[in-house]
Amino acid sequence: MMDENISFYNAAYPHAVCGCEDDTYILAIESSCDETSAAVVRNGRDVLSNIIASQIDIHKLYGGVVPEIASRKHIECINPVIEEALKQADTELDKIDAVCVTYGPGLVGSLLVGVSAAKAIAYAKNIPLVGVHHIGGHISANYICHKDLKPPFLCLVVSGGHTNIVEVKDYGVYNIIGRTRDDAAGEAFDKVARTIGLGYPGGAKIDKLAKEGDAEAVHFPRGHIEGHPYDFSFSGIKSAVLNYVNGCNMKNEEYNRASIAASFQKAVVDVLVGHTMEAADEYGYDCVALAGGVACNSELRREFKEICRRKGKKLYYPDPVLCTDNAAMIGAAGYYEYIRGVRHGYDLNAAANLKFE
Repeated sequence: MMDENISFYNAAYPHAVCGCEDDTYILAIESSCDETSAAVVRNGRDVLSNIIASQIDIHKLYGGVVPEIASRKHIECINPVIEEALKQADTELDKIDAVCVTYGPGLVGSLLVGVSAAKAIAYAKNIPLVGVHHIGGHISANYICHKDLKPPFLCLVVSGGHTNIVEVKDYGVYNIIGRTRDDAAGEAFDKVARTIGLGYPGGAKIDKLAKEGDAEAVHFPRGHIEGHPYDFSFSGIKSAVLNYVNGCNMKNEEYNRASIAASFQKAVVDVLVGHTMEAADEYGYDCVALAGGVACNSELRREFKEICRRKGKKLYYPDPVLCTDNAAMIGAAGYYEYIRGVRHGYDLNAAANLKFE
């Protein structure tokens, strides 16, 4: 039985009802952090089901994700989630062409649950097993929402664990031209939210509170890496917010949480947008995409919309439910790996620090 504190929902995306004999059906599994998810994806773009069991209410109690708790909850949820994904897609394992699974990066205990389930299904049904990189999954969420999107394009992947500017040269073919040197942007959002008493998870709470504040109230630093114009650093701004709050407390001065949230958010968005658009101009990309949980941020989307409009560039980003961790994005990425001939053996293992190449 699943814990009653775990929410369980179907985040399927609108799709054509009818298929054909040549269609390829992927069963996808995602368990890299604190969401257990399974999806059935047709031809890499049509999501027939996308079941997500979220542990967020459990981890709120601890102010962040507790790896041991996360892996135990994945064990409870993995089979019911897969069964529900097949049920909602009105299909069965015998009709699945391949099983695709996130095998890194992420929490190793969490990853192992999904990888083990995927290997068991692939072995039992004698179907191909395809391991998928988590970042490639985030990028591929755009293919689900935008049927016209095709490589090449430039993508900013920004989440709690990653901040990368990626050239998408072809399906499954990537080149990283910018990355964070310390904290990911989403991690900075969570830590700043904790500093100003908003709790976990911080991204959505800062986004909401910032609308009530003055983004010019406090000037927080914008990280810049000398000689590496497209790399990021968010440890400095995180420390600057903490120092500002501590300074106010020591002097018994009141501070406006909304304005701190707005000023912090503006500093982060300025850097994300600035670096990405400079890279798009330098590398000659007229198409820019966003991916990852922080791509839900309303100010980030607004700024990208405005600058892309001015520069005449196309902007793509997934719907919010596909920005956060889910199996549909893994199914989209896995489909293109599958048709490229990528196959993994039963020795596929979880890779917590899997490189993105």
